[in-house]
Amino acid sequence: MFVQTQKTPNPNSLKFLPGKKVSEDGPYEILNKDETNNNLIRNILSINGVTGIFLGEDFLSINKEEEADWENIKHIVISHINEYYSEGNKFVISKENNDSNNDNYNEIEKKIINILDTKVRPAVARDGGDIKFKEFKDGKVKVELQGSCSGCPSSTLTLKQGVQNLLCHYVPEVKEVLAV
Repeated sequence: MFVQTQKTPNPNSLKFLPGKKVSEDGPYEILNKDETNNNLIRNILSINGVTGIFLGEDFLSINKEEEADWENIKHIVISHINEYYSEGNKFVISKENNDSNNDNYNEIEKKIINILDTKVRPAVARDGGDIKFKEFKDGKVKVELQGSCSGCPSSTLTLKQGVQNLLCHYVPEVKEVLAV
């Protein structure tokens, strides 16, 4: 198996493409190895300098400490990914009951979520990250940035010039977008 890597706008995040399904259950972020029983995730989070893993449908984004060198991390991660899939595993995260229920949102929130899901998420996923709706109150949309987007130097610019402009255009009630 050949695992490709791809740089992201965040110098402390690298995208790993195993050429296989990674998450069957949508985007998933894990920052602490004690939060999972998955051997691959636990092994990667045990690598010195690794601070988090974000799993997309067909990629893993690994975040590292600023001082850590990718050359010391990259080959170990690829080795763990190869070993995991060679053991016959079909994906890293399996489909579970998804607790996100759109019925709890009002019409404006549903519109915001739809725009985030259809227009923003695909672009953010290409860079190895994700954006999740958290709240809409008093004209302000709160979102959570995950994966490569979390802590990325250009994420504030993306949020203000990209996401905020898009949401304000499609949903006039939106005045500002904030990261939480």
